Amino acid sequence: MLHSRLTAQAKRGAFRAALASGDLLRLPGAFNPLSALAITRAGFEGVYVSGAVLSADLALPDIGLTTLTEVSRRAGEIARVTDLPALVDADTGFGEPLNTARTIQVLEDAGLAGCHIEDQVNPKRCGHLDGKSVVPLPDALRRIRAAADARRDPDFVICARTDVRALEGLGAALDRARALADAGADMIFPEALANAAEFEAMRKAVDVPILANMTEFGKSTLLTTETLRDVGVNVVIYPVTLLRLAMGAVTEALSVLAADGTQAALVERMQTRGELYDLLGYADYAKFDTTVFSHAYREQ
Repeated sequence: MLHSRLTAQAKRGAFRAALASGDLLRLPGAFNPLSALAITRAGFEGVYVSGAVLSADLALPDIGLTTLTEVSRRAGEIARVTDLPALVDADTGFGEPLNTARTIQVLEDAGLAGCHIEDQVNPKRCGHLDGKSVVPLPDALRRIRAAADARRDPDFVICARTDVRALEGLGAALDRARALADAGADMIFPEALANAAEFEAMRKAVDVPILANMTEFGKSTLLTTETLRDVGVNVVIYPVTLLRLAMGAVTEALSVLAADGTQAALVERMQTRGELYDLLGYADYAKFDTTVFSHAYREQ
């Protein structure tokens, strides 16, 4: 009810422990706080906040147009409602290394369990599109060192994303991942790896946890959780899955409403009022209210 029952520090500690367990953590992407509640109830191990989803929610393309204020506010709203750890996409850190340092502290204050910082050049592009560029390795390392030096909670997870694979090949991605881990990254996010064999090679290349991005319509084969576990992946994100499904339903519903002049044919496919109230914990709020306030009028 209201906020998570756990403090941000407790969620970060739990995330650290889960990463150290060696098991695979599944983090679907939440497009709002309500979807984060659904992810929690469905039994997943964490929540992901995608930069692409946040941009799309603002009707903007994912090319670095969002600000730290927008990202931290929305990510904090999502982290607030769930006992699960929330990992957020912090793009390139929203500026130079000093900006990256501030980004980490702002995201800590917002209640996030961790974030990933990427090595693309600004303005960035979606990691599964062509035409992107990466900064030289020394610049990428400065971003990660700034992030690691700025955090105040040692359990806040700093994940380094590299987009080198699509530009220079797997070997270059492995070399950069090693350097990023040495610079202080707690986890490596190798973007746009092609298949299970490449994830297995990345697993062998670094000693820190690795993250797999199973986004639809991208360059990576959509691998099952069983396969990802077998090759040693620690975290898998499904960043845009729920938003794509939701917007597909929205688009179809608008077509039906325009054609039929009524939503009657759609009602059976909707989440019911009762189901929504159950997800929100509506009864818990009503019960709490009766313990602190009586609506009965009493004349004084």
